[in-house]
Amino acid sequence: MKIPISKPVISEDEINAVRQVLSSGYLAYGTKAREFEKMFARYIGVEYAISIVNGTAALHTALLALGIGAGDEVITTPFSFVASSNAILYVGAKPVFVDIDPETYNIDPEKILEKINNRTKAILVVHLYGQPCEMRAIKEIAEDHGLFLVEDASQAHGAEYRGLKVGSIGDVATFSFYATKNMTTGEGGMITTNNEEVSKRIRLIINHGQSNKYTHVSLGYNYRLTDIQASIGIQQLKKLDRLNEIRIRNAGFYNERLSKLSNVKTPYAPSYVKHVYHQYVIQVHERDDLREFLEDNGIQTAIHYPLPIYKQPLYRELGYDIYLEHAEEASKHVLSIPVHPLLTEEDLNKVVNKIYEYYEEG
Repeated sequence: MKIPISKPVISEDEINAVRQVLSSGYLAYGTKAREFEKMFARYIGVEYAISIVNGTAALHTALLALGIGAGDEVITTPFSFVASSNAILYVGAKPVFVDIDPETYNIDPEKILEKINNRTKAILVVHLYGQPCEMRAIKEIAEDHGLFLVEDASQAHGAEYRGLKVGSIGDVATFSFYATKNMTTGEGGMITTNNEEVSKRIRLIINHGQSNKYTHVSLGYNYRLTDIQASIGIQQLKKLDRLNEIRIRNAGFYNERLSKLSNVKTPYAPSYVKHVYHQYVIQVHERDDLREFLEDNGIQTAIHYPLPIYKQPLYRELGYDIYLEHAEEASKHVLSIPVHPLLTEEDLNKVVNKIYEYYEEG
């Protein structure tokens, strides 16, 4: 049987929780969704958490709630899933890409300064692979220039930067609960903030701009989470820290073994962050050959991500014609290997042994 790159941890807890909601007869946004929001706000350490249909809608809504729109620019990373920059396009603004730190794969704070002008309204960072961005420097830049700071924490549930949970540091933050994430509701998301006015605008936006029943004061969307999804999220949140610790332990096993191979670059994490390893990503020059070898030996892998966003056909059509060295290099050489909590000791040893076998044969 193939070792999968990801696998959701679903138990009788989630099944029973869904069964209770189905039996209640109330399936849409309701008491379970509100309970989930309160739990999540406490967990992240913020005043407000608003549940939403998915992480992409969360980004779209967050930018709308901050008033970002046509003519504005948002500085962001080119090395991410495309949703992070597409959301900027959704509101009519322009994504401005800056290069990444080659060690962490996250946006490079020093490069941000070079792109700030009078049209810049926000910085949107992505805590990629579960690794927190360098938030102290980025937050200082945002404050010095009067910019909003948006955290895309879709891959970093429970990650910490200098003792603070990601999702509590910027003006607003977004999470995804897609099936492969560190915690899941199948589809779903959350927006967190400490700003009461922003939280109120978010609730209007996700509920058809409705202030009272059938009173619509602004343009909005149907972005609400259901109680079915929320009931899963409640159970997933309860076990998130335990599952993250297993991911961290699995990553530590890989680090110890794979760092001995000169052909393999293992992940780097500063001592003051808690990396929660949504993905465990190595960097190798022989990526395609190694990937094929592992797949042939029953080990699923993935490439996150094969192209910088600005090289996607959509962005080429929009006129992006840039070259960012570290994003380009990463896209050519990164390879994700299984790190999820359901891996056995036998699985972990097989992954390592097969990588060793590949380089011994090579």
